[in-house]
Amino acid sequence: QVNFVESGGGLVQPGGSLKLSCVSSGSMASQVWLGWYRQAPGKQRELVASTNTGGTTWYLDSVKGRFTISRDNAKNTVYLQMTNLQPEDTAVYYCNDAARVGAGYNVWGQGTQVTVSS
Repeated sequence: QVNFVESGGGLVQPGGSLKLSCVSSGSMASQVWLGWYRQAPGKQRELVASTNTGGTTWYLDSVKGRFTISRDNAKNTVYLQMTNLQPEDTAVYYCNDAARVGAGYNVWGQGTQVTVSS
């Protein structure tokens, strides 16, 4: 079983930036699609951004132009650079193998809390 460890969250004012990191216990080179997800209180977990081994990316409409996903397979790490953060971005952020999640995989790391508040 591959485990993911997320970090980099925190408290930031509206308009601020954060960069999240996620380290995989397995080789990311074999994980074609990697995704960042978030879950806000009382809401379902949603896919925010994903990237594949070829560099193709996908973003949730509400984060387009503000968030950037990237991966470093040599470091088994996927990143999420978040800029112009807004209160509605407040959530626990997780990363995972997006292809497996899409197929029903439901094992998650501890996530990292992002709170956007003045």
